[in-house]
Amino acid sequence: MEALANKEMKVMMQGAFILTAASFAAKLLSAVYRVPYQNFAGDEGFYVYQQVYPIYGIAMTLALSGLPQFISKYVAEQKNIKEQGHALERLFPLISGFGLILWGLCFFTAQPLANWMGDGKLAPLIQVVSFTFVIMPFLSMTRGEFQGKLLMVPTAVSQVIEQLIRVSVIIIAAWSFKQFGWNVYHTGTVAMSGAVFGGVAAVIVLWYYRHKILGTSLLRRKLSLGAGSWALSRRLVLEGGLMTIYSGLLILFQLIDSFTVKKALVDYGLSEHGAKLAKGVYDRGQPLVQLGLVVALALSSSFLPLMTRYLVNRDRKMFAKTSRIFLRLTSAIAAAATLGLALLLPYVNYALFKDYKGNFTLLLFVFAIFLMAMVQAYQSIAQSQNRYRSSLQAAGAGLVLKIVTTGGLTKQFGTVGASLSTLIGLAVALFILHLTSEHETRDYGKERRFNRKLLLCLIGMVVVLLCYYGGITLIFGVVHKRSIALVAAILGVAIGGSTFILLAIQLRLLTIREWLMLPFGSKLLRINWKRG
Repeated sequence: MEALANKEMKVMMQGAFILTAASFAAKLLSAVYRVPYQNFAGDEGFYVYQQVYPIYGIAMTLALSGLPQFISKYVAEQKNIKEQGHALERLFPLISGFGLILWGLCFFTAQPLANWMGDGKLAPLIQVVSFTFVIMPFLSMTRGEFQGKLLMVPTAVSQVIEQLIRVSVIIIAAWSFKQFGWNVYHTGTVAMSGAVFGGVAAVIVLWYYRHKILGTSLLRRKLSLGAGSWALSRRLVLEGGLMTIYSGLLILFQLIDSFTVKKALVDYGLSEHGAKLAKGVYDRGQPLVQLGLVVALALSSSFLPLMTRYLVNRDRKMFAKTSRIFLRLTSAIAAAATLGLALLLPYVNYALFKDYKGNFTLLLFVFAIFLMAMVQAYQSIAQSQNRYRSSLQAAGAGLVLKIVTTGGLTKQFGTVGASLSTLIGLAVALFILHLTSEHETRDYGKERRFNRKLLLCLIGMVVVLLCYYGGITLIFGVVHKRSIALVAAILGVAIGGSTFILLAIQLRLLTIREWLMLPFGSKLLRINWKRG
């Protein structure tokens, strides 16, 4: 039994590695396209794109993580392949109807939504991006089925292809802005169409894998709406909705920003044009945080089906053990990523966006990496246990606080206030989830003095990076070349990451068994043993 559990854990961690690699590639592409787009279209063009981006973000959160996680959990609960097929037949028409409703709401109310954002010229962008909700059911169903069977490669490949197509269209739009003199709104509309083309490409890739691996097409199944459809619809909205809220909580926060920040910046004292530029600078924080969340999201996608299986088999001991490992890995990786990015932020900002605007605003914003990663981890554990009340309370409290505080703090402190409102909302959500989690789960940090060891690892990494930052400043002064800033950022990541890993091994932050569960964990331990 123990050997079987170890084998399943290894398969799960390999799945996490596959999703991590794909997510990293996709997020890297997502960061890369923002460089030419912001450089060509400027902060105003970036503002235009980012105002509507949350709508695309919600559609892709539904298609990539929110609904696939629910579907994978639902599939994993079934006893055999035949019942899994019936489950998919019941789900597809429900999710398709949901997608069409969201498309209609966005497409036909595009102008009122744009006016509410404070910029009526955004309506065409909203109409174009609404079509991603039509594609969403096909993506979410197929990805969820594969993940429920612990097959992560199709999801990974489709995600990378989707982003390659999307980013290509965005870069062409940015180039056309300079080449043909397009205005920022027309450029944004063309750029948003990349999401639709990328989604169609992902559907084709997933259909290919489904035919190759499973030998059937989803559309060839006998779709049905049986007597249990209402109960399943309720569960889909509750569980799938909550998974989407937590997987895309930052996207929802960004949607709130789209409706409040620009208008609040005008009240802060900026002109209409100045408010658009400042909002564009503030929006630089989103891709930085999303990149930092890659590993946490991949771990969540791979842990959820396994934790559900342990509960179905009534193996509470393995469930609790897996949950604690999940929280330890998430907190360690997210904390290191947060502090590392915060310390290297000036170089990252200059390398990507060719100036130091908004450094303090962005420095505060990147602390959302740790908060969001832990929120997602606790939420995944709660969902696998079918515990919804605490998750709903945490999500509601976080979103309400974000809505209530964003306008006032932004009017008082500018974009710094907008960053603070995001941190406040996430911190409250995490606090509620921690308090309402099971005692044996939330004590993960006390086991083998994990919290104390993690703090020492982080302090060591911070000291080394501060010395590194000081050395770069002594040699180059204030960096005004993007190439130097880029090299400084990459070297800083390597130095900070190496320091953290070496300290983690020396201080036994994780057990040998936990290290061996990680991709390349055995190689990291072997390097340390050779050094010793």
